[in-house]
Amino acid sequence: MSADPGDDPHVRLLLGAYVLDALDAEETCRVAGHLQLCDRCARDYVEVAEASALLALLRAEDLGE
Repeated sequence: MSADPGDDPHVRLLLGAYVLDALDAEETCRVAGHLQLCDRCARDYVEVAEASALLALLRAEDLGE
């Protein structure tokens, strides 16, 4: 998966794919390195990771129709 972040040095656009382990090795290293240096993106990462964990708990019955 590759996303063009444009001129933004932050990695927010890649966090969902990072949480799901859907990035290539180069992008994974870039995101991991950035998260160590950027508190803002690190906070966003925690939110995305928590949301992903909560979604994994849902069952089809929980979604209703």
